[in-house]
Formats: sequence, structure tokens, C-alpha cells
Amino acid sequence: MRILGWLIIFFICFVSGGATCTPRTAPIPFPPPPVVLNTAPSLEQITNVVNRTQGIRQLSTNSATVKMVSMPSLPRLNATVNLEREKNFRLRASLPIVMGPGMDMGSNAEVFWFEVPEGISKTLYYARHDQYRQQLERAILPVDPSWLMDALGLVQIDPSNVDAGPVQRSDGRYEISSMISMPDGVYHRICFIEPNAGYVTDQYLYSPLGRLIAESHASNHAYYEQYQCALPHVVEIKLSPNVGPPLEMRIEVGAYTVNQLLSGDPNLFAIPTSASNMVDLTTLSGNPDGGIQPQPSNPVTYSAQAESGYPMRGLKR
Repeated sequence: MRILGWLIIFFICFVSGGATCTPRTAPIPFPPPPVVLNTAPSLEQITNVVNRTQGIRQLSTNSATVKMVSMPSLPRLNATVNLEREKNFRLRASLPIVMGPGMDMGSNAEVFWFEVPEGISKTLYYARHDQYRQQLERAILPVDPSWLMDALGLVQIDPSNVDAGPVQRSDGRYEISSMISMPDGVYHRICFIEPNAGYVTDQYLYSPLGRLIAESHASNHAYYEQYQCALPHVVEIKLSPNVGPPLEMRIEVGAYTVNQLLSGDPNLFAIPTSASNMVDLTTLSGNPDGGIQPQPSNPVTYSAQAESGYPMRGLKR
């Protein structure tokens, strides 16, 4: 459980870019982005708007807060972060004194890691991206870290992978389902798209067995005119591991720096080598059965799904 606790903190920080222990008031809403979608837009029109975030290659922030909803006693964290497509990431965080002096987390094209203090030494937890993807159904956490970067507003929709949609929901948003091929099968990602500005508000990720394993809900979007796209400044994430209770977190970002790394370190994305202990995350996994039950194969009707707020599993293009 201690290992899982550190993993939770790692994934929070991976997508958040930092936090502070001081209380924060409710985020101030940004002006609404401009209207860019017409009535009844085509799949091509929606994906063209959503995929404008491809112009954002780097994203940094040191003014965010993270609250672990499923662990209310955990204080907010303070950190700096640099993200660079497709896999480059580095975060150095200061923790409350009772939890140790700090953490060092990152990712590059081959591997992701996090380094934490344990007693008088440090332990480096790591995994190769390709090896971790081989065992997502048995992993301690159910998603690859790149999915969490999508939750921060950098999601892309490949029209060739879309198997259903767009369909307009009763709340006005458009719903699109995409297939994601992974080593252990085909996953389904369902996105809700705001009907005017065309940004993704919600994502649901289903395993090959039809189990909802991750979801994100983004709000308080700010429009970045230079890149003609909007980024969320509040993100709520829920992960459902195979074992144990769901993990829920809320991220609030004060400001982003776009397409600039807030570091001059040439080894910014190199894995650290100073830890006395190293643990391969692919050797840590839950019960393969883990209580997973396939969902019914009969699709739920659209009207029932729309009323419940959950995505429709059987929508048609």
C-alpha cells in the first residue's frame, strides 16, 4: 500500500505541474473561447478543431494545486514541471516534512520514473513504456502516463480510429468513440466535445473487457489565441485499478507557459542515477483477475445514457 501511495502521488504530479499547501479559493472563470463549430459539424470538422492542440509541443506551469479527493488527509503539493511531446517530462516536487524532503519524477521516449525518499536513502521506481503497456490489465495503475497528459488538454482524435460518432447528446455536447490498439487488446476511448468551441470536456477509457478504467473531466478552459485552442485549468481524474478503491484527484492550474521549457538543464529528461534502490514497476502488479467483470454486450440506449451523464456505448456514426 505504501508503494501504491507513492504511485498515486506520482501520477497526480505527472499531469498537474505542481501544487501548494496554502488554501485556494475557487478558480476565476476565463472568458469563453470563440465559437468555431457550426450546427451539426462533421467528424472531420470536429477533429480538426480538437487537434489544434498539436501546435502545443511544450507545456509548463509552477502555479497549480492538486487535491487528492480519495485521500482527503493528503496535503497539497508544491512543484515545478516541464512537459514536451511526445514523452518528455520532468517534475521536482517539495513535500511536507513528514513525508520526506522531496521527489524527482520524469519520463523520456524509453522510460518513466519517480524517485522518492525512504528513510535515509532514495528509491527509484521506473518502467519502460513498451513493457508497461504489455501488462496494463495487471498493472497497479490502469493507464499509461501518456493518457494523463491527454487529460490536461492535449488529447488528439485520429479520424481513422473513430468507430462511432459524432452524436449530439441531450446536453448539447458531441460524443465520439475511438479504438485504441494496445498489446493486450483494443481499448475504447469516448470523448465529449463542447459544441461551440470544440474542446474535449470529458474522456472515458474502457479496457478490452469493457471495464471503465479511467475518466477525466475538464473545465474552466482558457483560450490561447496564438494556438487557436483552449486548455483546461481545472481537471478531475478518476482511475479504477483492478484491486483497491478508485483513485480520484482534482487539479487546478493558475497559469501555463506554452512552447517553452522553464529549465536550462541539458539533462532535463535523463533518468537520475543517484538512488541506492531501484524497483521495476513491471514487477509490481495486482491480481490478474482482480474482480474484473466484462460489461454486458447489449448497448445501452442513447436516451438512458444521456440522462445518466455517462457515455453511450452503442452509438452509431
